Amino acid sequence: MPKQQITKEMVVDAAFEIARNDGMEQVLVKTIAKKVGCSVQPIYSYCKNMEGLRQDVIARTCCFVQKYISTYLDPNDLFRSTGNAYIRFAKEEPHLFRIWILHRRDNICSLQDLYQSESSPHIAKFIANALQIDLFQAKQLHLNMLIYTIGLGTILATTKPGIPIDEIFAQLEIAYQTFLSQSLQKKEPTSNE
Repeated sequence: MPKQQITKEMVVDAAFEIARNDGMEQVLVKTIAKKVGCSVQPIYSYCKNMEGLRQDVIARTCCFVQKYISTYLDPNDLFRSTGNAYIRFAKEEPHLFRIWILHRRDNICSLQDLYQSESSPHIAKFIANALQIDLFQAKQLHLNMLIYTIGLGTILATTKPGIPIDEIFAQLEIAYQTFLSQSLQKKEPTSNE
């Protein structure tokens, strides 16, 4: 019987599945070798350092998140459905949610930096048009909802047996209405203020 050829893709696939099912802390050379069905030697040849492999798992997780979220988007209510999709993701894929949320983000010195790194400028324009508010108000609403959704998702992904998702969705809607009302009251600061 010929020897199985171990590829880097197989190693990354195995590491991703381990992270998805058991968490990133279980992504170890021995658990990867067991999953792939080989000795640790081929794993070491692809994983000269585990940090590189973890970065591959994070990149795979980010792609997975994007695909997951896109399957739950409602074109008639993109803003709400995006938040709800992130909450659903936290509930269904808690290990991946934690990897996605807790991975290191460099060059973030403010909430605005975080907002710019985590969102597309097109989203604020879409929100402004959909809700008939100005761009500043749309960005503020989106930032508030981004922070709040990450918080609720983190709570959902780290509690057992877990909070009912309908309770989380209801809380998200309350926050949306509150932040929207607050955004409508605030205007973009002028240079004189």
